[in-house]
Amino acid sequence: MIPRYTRPRMGGLWTDASKYSIWLEVELCAIEGWASIGRIPRAAAARIRKNARFDPQRIAEIEAVTRHDVAAFVSNVGESLGEDAKYFHFGLTSSDVLDPALAVQLSRAGALLLEDFQPLLAVLRGYAKKYRGTPIAGRTHGVFAEPTALGMKFALWYAEMIRARRRLMAAIESVATGKVSGSVGNYANIDPRVELFVCRKLGITPAPISTQIIQRDRHAEFVAAIALCASSIEKMALEIRLLHRTEVGEIGEGFRPGQRGSSSMPHKKNPIGCEQMSGMARLLRGFSTAAMENIPLWHERDISHSSAERVILPDSTVLLDYMLATFTEILRNLRIDPARMKDNLRRFGSPVYSQRVLNALTGKCGSRDEAYDIVQPLALRAAETGGDLHDLVLAEPRITTRLSKKEIAGCFDDAVYFKHVEKTINRALAED
Repeated sequence: MIPRYTRPRMGGLWTDASKYSIWLEVELCAIEGWASIGRIPRAAAARIRKNARFDPQRIAEIEAVTRHDVAAFVSNVGESLGEDAKYFHFGLTSSDVLDPALAVQLSRAGALLLEDFQPLLAVLRGYAKKYRGTPIAGRTHGVFAEPTALGMKFALWYAEMIRARRRLMAAIESVATGKVSGSVGNYANIDPRVELFVCRKLGITPAPISTQIIQRDRHAEFVAAIALCASSIEKMALEIRLLHRTEVGEIGEGFRPGQRGSSSMPHKKNPIGCEQMSGMARLLRGFSTAAMENIPLWHERDISHSSAERVILPDSTVLLDYMLATFTEILRNLRIDPARMKDNLRRFGSPVYSQRVLNALTGKCGSRDEAYDIVQPLALRAAETGGDLHDLVLAEPRITTRLSKKEIAGCFDDAVYFKHVEKTINRALAED
């Protein structure tokens, strides 16, 4: 991933130096595993642990000849071991190093992502409580529907991000799986006790069965969990973008001192951060597709998955790390205008009470369709002309002969839209 979107801690996990250090730890654990069952002298294992070194530049030089990164790594480390080099990579195939090491990297990346959720959830929880009594027009198909509470939006987002975190936790557990089972997974040249030793030392779980590689449905699950989380962030960002529009103006993305929204139009305050979230979510959904394409491989393995994983696995974690942190800042700096929400409801919201009138009238008419046919023309007239539905209802004899003024007034009482809001928000916030 390009530096523009790479935060230091996550980016540091995917450097060559970090990767080779984990490879080395896998190799050292394997040697110590062999030593624990008497196949390699313990003294040799101790010397190798003390003396083993690698040089990324030297590995690159060797790989230019071998065209095999693990072979180049083994050769380079062997240069630091003298006669003990004969024990290095003993009984292993490349994937016995690559897959456990990748499981460690993904577990560490996943842990950072889980940390990223905490400040985001805290902001959403705070907004849900703060705005639980703030009226806003609920919209369906982009059209005014009925009043609701702004806090309901934030509580909804909170519950969705809790689900995203749970999915990611499950995916991390699944992908934190290693194998040290040899060239086709049948332990012909490795002892299963070595695999168990290595995985325990690395803090990962041995696969119950593998081929030369860990099966890639685990990695696809991990990337899919990331893509789902990114899509949820995009959903929230899209809502902010829609409410940011000039003609709505109810919620807006923050604008920093000195920031410029346009190179040509000084008045512009564009929701560029939220638009960025949409673009990144598109990338991550594409990565999820590539991860699923990596599942079907030839026989006990091929390497068609490898080149894709070198891109999609680091970049998926880097992008979601950036998205979680950036969207948290977007939320913290939101411009929230309850007065504009109230004004929009006042100016355009009269028809939103039509269902209440319909429900009250239905019991007094011969059928629901009859009541609907009475109320709909009035509601549409109010919507199209900006008239007050309450006044139109009071002027309609087919309603006033069936409903009292008190019953009609009750249809336009906002309290009904909020009577269950606090309980609903509390239930959503209890999802944690």
